[in-house]
Amino acid sequence: MFAGPSPLRSSLALALLFSDTLLADDLFLENLPLPQVLTATRLKQSPAAVPGSMTVLDSELIKASGSRDISELLRLVPGMMVGNINGNQAVVNYHGSNASQARRMQVLIDGRSVYRAGLATVDWSDIAVAMEDIERIEVFRGPNTVSYGANALMAVVNIITRAPANSHGTRIKVSRGQRGINDWYASHGTGWDSGDLRLSLSGQEDDGFDSDQRGADYHDSRRLNRINLAISQALDEQQSIDWQLNAKDGSNQRPYTYRPVFPGITAAGDNSDVTAKNYSSSLRWNLDLNPEHSLYIQGTAQHWDRQQTWRACDAEISFSPQLAALWQLDPNYTERLARNMDSFTASGAPRSTPEQEALANKALAQWRGGANRTVCGNIDQSTRETRYDLELQDTLSLSDSLRLVSGLNYRYDRADSETYFNGTLDDTTTRLFGQLEWRATEHWLVQGGAMYEKTRLIGDSLTPRFAINYLITPRHGLRAVYSEAVRSPDMFENNVNWSYRVTGLNPTAYGRPSARYFVKTRGPGDLEQEHMRSRELGYNGSFTHLGLNLDVKLFHDEITGMISESLRNNQFIASNSNTARFQGAETQLDWRLSAADRLRLTYAYVDAEASSPQDQQLTAHNSGSAGWLRDWGSGWNSALFYYGDDALNGYRFERLDSRLAKRIALGKASLELAGTLQQRLDNQPNTFADNYYDSRHVLYFSAELVF
Repeated sequence: MFAGPSPLRSSLALALLFSDTLLADDLFLENLPLPQVLTATRLKQSPAAVPGSMTVLDSELIKASGSRDISELLRLVPGMMVGNINGNQAVVNYHGSNASQARRMQVLIDGRSVYRAGLATVDWSDIAVAMEDIERIEVFRGPNTVSYGANALMAVVNIITRAPANSHGTRIKVSRGQRGINDWYASHGTGWDSGDLRLSLSGQEDDGFDSDQRGADYHDSRRLNRINLAISQALDEQQSIDWQLNAKDGSNQRPYTYRPVFPGITAAGDNSDVTAKNYSSSLRWNLDLNPEHSLYIQGTAQHWDRQQTWRACDAEISFSPQLAALWQLDPNYTERLARNMDSFTASGAPRSTPEQEALANKALAQWRGGANRTVCGNIDQSTRETRYDLELQDTLSLSDSLRLVSGLNYRYDRADSETYFNGTLDDTTTRLFGQLEWRATEHWLVQGGAMYEKTRLIGDSLTPRFAINYLITPRHGLRAVYSEAVRSPDMFENNVNWSYRVTGLNPTAYGRPSARYFVKTRGPGDLEQEHMRSRELGYNGSFTHLGLNLDVKLFHDEITGMISESLRNNQFIASNSNTARFQGAETQLDWRLSAADRLRLTYAYVDAEASSPQDQQLTAHNSGSAGWLRDWGSGWNSALFYYGDDALNGYRFERLDSRLAKRIALGKASLELAGTLQQRLDNQPNTFADNYYDSRHVLYFSAELVF
């Protein structure tokens, strides 16, 4: 399907052709309002004036896609690599990097970060927002530490929910289909003289992948329920408050992957399922001093609770103090000993010291003296993370040609895990940010900004961005952007204190009912931030009389000080020793061919080079999507989408999605019946070898009543 970067040349030629023949006509349409985006700089800007690349997934596109998950929607974003760890764990990276850890992208819900600082992850399946509550998704495709701080290293995804004022009435929706799909949604919105409210309840279920590569049940289903409350209240002509409350409760199955360390031991468990709970609340006070000056203060509180316990069996010697001491001296030596207890000779081992030999001989004596017996107990791998965030932002028009947005932010993060941190670890972050937009002439727009950030565990950083936009007309702009960005090591990478305590041991180990495994991993504690330098050239144009929007981007990004080590309790030694380079081109086209037809195309060519092979795993050289939306009249509409990646973690991905819907008027109410069919066009697993479905297609139906 993909043959290389030739679509880029076609897009550039198309842009030049339109520039010569159509821009003059565009001058007669300047009385029409310009579309606005907010995520790029925190200032409302037209797409042509943005200092970077933007993709906006609007409500029409979201609904037509038939997507059940936000991660699936992001396949419509050029350069976004979307895969799966298992059926209830999606992985999303912009341009790529590690296939199982998406650490370098900031994800926001109405400006509130859901990136978990403790374990450097975004739980896409557990985001406490229903698809039906989303108004649009704005994606800034590029580094944006300047606006959103560390972790906005490669991209920013801002999920913007529907305003309560636009949610009046009642909606009820149910979806049923293959693979155990069982979703539901209900909401009610109302208003009064000075305010509005929306309450929504939703649930989601499916069975995940059917089997692994050996044909065994994969055990990766999910079940979740959500509640969302949004209230907007005007206090007077200048002041208003917005309040949100979100909660999510559910369970995610996990394949039982524990394997005993010592030979001859049989594993005792059959699952390591996770009970996942999210709670969040935010309160925002808005003040419009005058048309040229506004500010807000927003406070948020969030809590993530992941309860995970499982049963494990191993040899009693797993809890030997001598073996634990030996591990601290030399993990490699200790692992060889543990794997070969019956044949290991301490004095003959290479690179051993007298101290190591003495400890090894004591462990061998314990093994031969009966410590090879099987003991079983319970492991608690639960984690809890809490965040409190306070932000002040001021937006000021200094003159007709000069605008400034500035602010400060204070955040407190706490992670609690007996397994990963041997208790509790916390951190504080302070930020100062500013972005200046100067309209030098009718055509030239100069923008600059910086973010100063200081964290207690890592230190401070200053990241700048500078951009020049040449506006051919207000709807057509060329841009050149240079920016720097950072990613702070998360608590796990830098400060992990990882060991497993096993409780309820039966029989007891060395006379104790609970004990820790001999394997223990400590973080380095002195990691520095990853640093990116990004260069971008681009064009954005809106041909209003044609209903056509076009964006083209050339990019060159370099990351240094990269932390690439996999997060596993087996000699995990994090370092800043890796680098990566991403360069290439992207284009997106959104064309309303007529009042009934809409065509949307995206393509990305990414050339990646990384010092660690893991950081090239989730990079497809060629990827893209194509969509056709059609309103047939009489309440009928359809959508057809193609998604393709030439190699994600070595596996090709091609899928065709089709949706057909019929809206039926029922007096003042309406009923929509819809069916969605997803058909894989390849015969490959999804991202990893164990991610298999018995059938290459899935069909599901929905019914939505609005009154």
